Amino acid sequence: MGAPDATPEPEKPLPSRGGFSRWKWWKRWFGRRSERAAARFLRALRYRLLAANVSDAQGELDILALDGQTLVIVEVRSTSSDRPDAVRETAASVDLRKQKKITEATARFLAKRRLLGKIAVRYDVLVIAWPERAREPTFKHIPHAFESTGRFQFFT
Repeated sequence: MGAPDATPEPEKPLPSRGGFSRWKWWKRWFGRRSERAAARFLRALRYRLLAANVSDAQGELDILALDGQTLVIVEVRSTSSDRPDAVRETAASVDLRKQKKITEATARFLAKRRLLGKIAVRYDVLVIAWPERAREPTFKHIPHAFESTGRFQFFT
Protein backbone atom coordinates (compact mmCIF):
# COMPACT_ATOMS: atom_id res chain seq x y z
CA MET A 1 0.00 0.00 0.00
CA GLY A 2 1.35 3.34 -0.99
CA ALA A 3 1.18 6.54 0.94
CA PRO A 4 -1.99 8.56 0.49
CA ASP A 5 -1.80 11.29 -2.09
CA ALA A 6 -0.53 14.40 -0.38
CA THR A 7 -1.88 16.88 -2.90
CA PRO A 8 -4.55 19.00 -1.25
CA GLU A 9 -7.96 19.41 -2.81
CA PRO A 10 -8.38 22.67 -4.68
CA GLU A 11 -10.13 25.28 -2.60
CA LYS A 12 -13.71 25.98 -3.48
CA PRO A 13 -14.37 29.63 -4.23
CA LEU A 14 -16.14 31.50 -1.50
CA PRO A 15 -19.64 32.71 -2.25
CA SER A 16 -19.76 36.21 -3.58
CA ARG A 17 -20.54 38.92 -1.10
CA GLY A 18 -21.92 41.17 -3.84
CA GLY A 19 -25.43 41.10 -2.43
CA PHE A 20 -28.57 39.57 -3.79
CA SER A 21 -27.60 40.13 -7.42
CA ARG A 22 -25.58 36.91 -7.37
CA TRP A 23 -28.59 34.78 -6.51
CA LYS A 24 -30.15 33.21 -9.58
CA TRP A 25 -33.70 33.34 -8.30
CA TRP A 26 -33.31 36.99 -7.39
CA LYS A 27 -31.87 37.85 -10.79
CA ARG A 28 -34.83 36.17 -12.50
CA TRP A 29 -37.31 37.95 -10.22
CA PHE A 30 -35.55 41.29 -10.68
CA GLY A 31 -35.45 40.80 -14.47
CA ARG A 32 -39.14 39.94 -14.70
CA ARG A 33 -40.04 42.89 -12.48
CA SER A 34 -38.01 45.18 -14.73
CA GLU A 35 -39.61 43.81 -17.90
CA ARG A 36 -43.10 44.40 -16.46
CA ALA A 37 -42.12 47.98 -15.60
CA ALA A 38 -40.67 48.38 -19.10
CA ALA A 39 -43.94 47.21 -20.65
CA ARG A 40 -45.90 49.79 -18.64
CA PHE A 41 -43.43 52.50 -19.65
CA LEU A 42 -43.64 51.60 -23.35
CA ARG A 43 -47.44 51.48 -23.29
CA ALA A 44 -47.40 55.00 -21.84
CA LEU A 45 -45.37 56.03 -24.90
CA ARG A 46 -48.16 54.55 -27.05
CA TYR A 47 -46.09 51.61 -28.26
CA ARG A 48 -48.15 48.56 -29.15
CA LEU A 49 -46.58 45.59 -27.39
CA LEU A 50 -46.45 42.44 -29.49
CA ALA A 51 -44.41 39.98 -27.45
CA ALA A 52 -41.96 39.62 -24.59
CA ASN A 53 -39.12 37.16 -24.06
CA VAL A 54 -39.17 35.77 -27.59
CA SER A 55 -36.49 33.12 -27.62
CA ASP A 56 -35.00 30.34 -29.65
CA ALA A 57 -31.98 28.11 -29.10
CA GLN A 58 -29.53 30.89 -29.98
CA GLY A 59 -30.92 33.91 -28.17
CA GLU A 60 -33.74 36.01 -26.80
CA LEU A 61 -35.43 39.30 -27.58
CA ASP A 62 -36.75 41.09 -24.50
CA ILE A 63 -39.67 43.09 -25.93
CA LEU A 64 -41.11 43.47 -29.43
CA ALA A 65 -43.35 46.46 -29.98
CA LEU A 66 -44.77 48.60 -32.76
CA ASP A 67 -44.12 52.32 -32.89
CA GLY A 68 -46.31 53.37 -35.80
CA GLN A 69 -45.25 51.08 -38.66
CA THR A 70 -41.83 50.29 -37.18
CA LEU A 71 -41.01 47.09 -35.32
CA VAL A 72 -39.06 48.09 -32.23
CA ILE A 73 -36.79 45.57 -30.56
CA VAL A 74 -36.33 46.76 -26.98
CA GLU A 75 -33.42 45.49 -24.92
CA VAL A 76 -34.28 45.94 -21.24
CA ARG A 77 -31.46 46.45 -18.77
CA SER A 78 -31.87 47.15 -15.08
CA THR A 79 -29.77 48.11 -12.11
CA SER A 80 -30.31 48.43 -8.38
CA SER A 81 -27.21 50.53 -7.87
CA ASP A 82 -27.39 54.01 -6.35
CA ARG A 83 -24.16 55.14 -8.04
CA PRO A 84 -24.60 58.22 -10.29
CA ASP A 85 -22.93 56.48 -13.25
CA ALA A 86 -24.88 53.20 -12.87
CA VAL A 87 -27.45 54.02 -15.57
CA ARG A 88 -24.75 54.96 -18.08
CA GLU A 89 -22.75 51.81 -17.32
CA THR A 90 -25.86 49.65 -17.53
CA ALA A 91 -26.72 51.11 -20.95
CA ALA A 92 -23.13 50.55 -22.08
CA SER A 93 -23.48 46.85 -21.25
CA VAL A 94 -25.29 46.47 -24.58
CA ASP A 95 -21.92 46.19 -26.29
CA LEU A 96 -21.09 45.10 -29.84
CA ARG A 97 -21.26 41.40 -28.93
CA LYS A 98 -24.74 41.82 -27.45
CA GLN A 99 -25.83 43.96 -30.41
CA LYS A 100 -24.79 41.16 -32.80
CA LYS A 101 -26.76 38.60 -30.78
CA ILE A 102 -29.85 40.82 -30.82
CA THR A 103 -29.48 41.49 -34.55
CA GLU A 104 -29.13 37.78 -35.33
CA ALA A 105 -32.13 36.89 -33.15
CA THR A 106 -34.16 39.59 -34.91
CA ALA A 107 -33.18 38.24 -38.33
CA ARG A 108 -34.22 34.72 -37.32
CA PHE A 109 -37.52 36.03 -35.92
CA LEU A 110 -38.30 37.99 -39.11
CA ALA A 111 -37.19 35.20 -41.45
CA LYS A 112 -39.34 32.64 -39.64
CA ARG A 113 -42.37 34.90 -40.12
CA ARG A 114 -41.42 35.86 -43.70
CA LEU A 115 -41.11 39.53 -42.71
CA LEU A 116 -37.44 40.03 -43.51
CA GLY A 117 -37.17 43.14 -45.69
CA LYS A 118 -40.89 43.89 -45.37
CA ILE A 119 -40.92 45.90 -42.15
CA ALA A 120 -38.75 48.66 -40.73
CA VAL A 121 -36.83 47.63 -37.61
CA ARG A 122 -35.41 49.80 -34.85
CA TYR A 123 -33.36 48.87 -31.79
CA ASP A 124 -34.01 50.66 -28.51
CA VAL A 125 -32.39 50.19 -25.11
CA LEU A 126 -34.42 50.84 -21.99
CA VAL A 127 -32.51 51.12 -18.72
CA ILE A 128 -34.47 50.86 -15.51
CA ALA A 129 -32.87 51.98 -12.26
CA TRP A 130 -34.34 50.68 -9.02
CA PRO A 131 -32.48 52.60 -6.29
CA GLU A 132 -32.88 50.97 -2.91
CA ARG A 133 -34.80 53.78 -1.22
CA ALA A 134 -36.86 54.95 -4.20
CA ARG A 135 -40.57 54.19 -4.39
CA GLU A 136 -40.59 54.03 -8.19
CA PRO A 137 -37.92 53.20 -10.74
CA THR A 138 -36.41 55.72 -13.09
CA PHE A 139 -36.23 55.09 -16.82
CA LYS A 140 -33.64 55.97 -19.44
CA HIS A 141 -35.03 55.27 -22.90
CA ILE A 142 -32.56 55.29 -25.78
CA PRO A 143 -34.41 55.09 -29.11
CA HIS A 144 -32.27 54.11 -32.11
CA ALA A 145 -29.63 52.85 -29.67
CA PHE A 146 -27.75 50.93 -32.36
CA GLU A 147 -27.96 49.79 -35.97
CA SER A 148 -28.07 46.20 -37.17
CA THR A 149 -24.62 44.69 -36.76
CA GLY A 150 -22.85 41.55 -37.86
CA ARG A 151 -23.57 39.41 -40.89
CA PHE A 152 -27.32 40.02 -40.73
CA GLN A 153 -27.23 43.75 -41.36
CA PHE A 154 -30.40 45.19 -42.81
CA PHE A 155 -31.93 48.58 -43.10
CA THR A 156 -33.48 49.92 -39.91
